[in-house]
Amino acid sequence: MKPALRLGIAGLGTVGVGVVRIIRRQADLLEARTGRRIEITAISARDAGKDRGVNLSSYAWESDPVALARRDDVDVFVELMGGENGPAKASIEAALETGKDVVTANKALLAIHGQALAEQAEAAGRVIRFEAAVAGGIPVIKALTEGLAGNEITRVMGVMNGTCNYILTRMESQRKGYNALFQECAELGYLEADPTLDVGGIDAAHKLALLAAIAFGTKPHFDGIDIEGIERINLEDIAYAADMGYRIKLLGVAQRSGRGLEQRMRPCLVPADSPLGQLEGGTNMVVIEGDAVEQIVLRGPGAGEGPTASAVLGDICDIARGFRLPVFGQPATALAEADSAQSNSPAPYYLRLLLPDRPGALAKVAAALGDAGVSINRMRQTGHDSAEAPVVIVTHKTQRADLDAALEAMTAAGVLAAEPVALRIEAV
Repeated sequence: MKPALRLGIAGLGTVGVGVVRIIRRQADLLEARTGRRIEITAISARDAGKDRGVNLSSYAWESDPVALARRDDVDVFVELMGGENGPAKASIEAALETGKDVVTANKALLAIHGQALAEQAEAAGRVIRFEAAVAGGIPVIKALTEGLAGNEITRVMGVMNGTCNYILTRMESQRKGYNALFQECAELGYLEADPTLDVGGIDAAHKLALLAAIAFGTKPHFDGIDIEGIERINLEDIAYAADMGYRIKLLGVAQRSGRGLEQRMRPCLVPADSPLGQLEGGTNMVVIEGDAVEQIVLRGPGAGEGPTASAVLGDICDIARGFRLPVFGQPATALAEADSAQSNSPAPYYLRLLLPDRPGALAKVAAALGDAGVSINRMRQTGHDSAEAPVVIVTHKTQRADLDAALEAMTAAGVLAAEPVALRIEAV
């Protein structure tokens, strides 16, 4: 019988406590599936006296997670604290220095420092596993690194922030505005401590950076992602999209083009009858396209105690079995520079403009689009009772750079009464 695999868990929030509960509840099943007993030997968190709803008295306590990472009775350091720097980064580095494998749910840390940590781990013969960092309970990392290893991946896209999807779907079903639903999410505890990480698209962009690195064999390049949040989406946009057979999603897309790696995390329109269009509430979905498999769709809970702890346990079980893999699926030293490209693949766009209700305004809009080479597919001017007229335009396929040039020309001509909303219509 192999010796027990000893864990040190840093971070006892929702996910950390979930991991403790699964290990206690499923100890015999985990041993049967891995051939080793999985045990917790030591833990660390900010407050030793906090009631977490589970008895932790049998585990050694460390107030400093770096000290936990260096303990001789820990084989695998499980980092569930979060944060792209500070104690999370220092403790993972300490764990690798002292010959320990690492399991983490920290997408921000890996999106920013993943390359350096991967090189450190692989040089020391250690592994870093992070299934829980992307899409909660959905095993998308394992799918990319293992199940689809024989594919050249052509595109990865998905809805990877449940809070944003909850807001957008509730805007449609409940006819509530963004501000009201933002407050509802805050009261329900759905938002990060810094809400802009959620609604600003940053949390989801961290996840996209990790998926792109694995899918395309590149170094994680968070700074190369084109990011826009959902703050400016209003009920009119939701209604206009529905009328045209679309729904609005905060969609992450990574794909190769002739110019390099395109990465974008932006609200866009997707067909209402597509898998992404049918996604409701806080559920996540990742769509992967490869040359051999064509397209697969992975759907499931993107957060929460059970789903995220389940993903953490999956990684721990692989380590217990002796399964070892480079951090991003290929040796870190062999990963290419991301060669970031502007997200400029042609696509139709939805535009919502607010124009002063005076003669010639619409003609100037059409001229600005035409001068930039942007062709109008359809246009609607809705009824209004004010001195400002809302106009919705759907373009034929165009490049975002050309569209931006047209919008800049409209601004310079003084025909926009408010900042325009421009949303890509994504082919899915």
